[in-house]
Amino acid sequence: MGSLYCETRVFRVYSSTLLPGQLQTEGYAAAVLRTNAESEELPFDDSTEAARARVERARITHEPGHESVLAIEEAVLYHQFGDREAMAAQLDHLLTIAALSSVSLGIIPKRTHPRVHLPHETFHVYDERLVSVELLSAEVKITKLAEVALYLKAFEQLRSMAVDGPEARALIQKARDGLR
Repeated sequence: MGSLYCETRVFRVYSSTLLPGQLQTEGYAAAVLRTNAESEELPFDDSTEAARARVERARITHEPGHESVLAIEEAVLYHQFGDREAMAAQLDHLLTIAALSSVSLGIIPKRTHPRVHLPHETFHVYDERLVSVELLSAEVKITKLAEVALYLKAFEQLRSMAVDGPEARALIQKARDGLR
């Protein structure tokens, strides 16, 4: 497990596209990684091994001294990766992991009005020292404190639009019930 993960006490993640890696099941992660490999026409597909590594790295979520604060757009719950069974298992896992005391999962409902912040690209904030932004062709790492502060502010604005607890579980269950 990378030292950045081990050293980080508070993970803040916003995603408008897919479930953050630390919430993914192996089946969902493999489907996401396989889709990416196919769309980018990579010469080899290591999605199975990469999914295992992603799930192993996510175990930090269960370790004492680490907190995950997440905000995802409701649409993420409907972006189906893998078959119906893999997606159902993923949503079931999401219901389970959201109940952990170390996880604060907020879901921004599709019908949030007024929006106080526009949807953005996925970004991760490690404590208050590093922001990682996922782009189509690269991952951008931001360490300049003034820029990190901008992402922290954006995260708080996005998180303020989210529902959690029973309301978030109801949105997850609705997505689960609607699987095709």
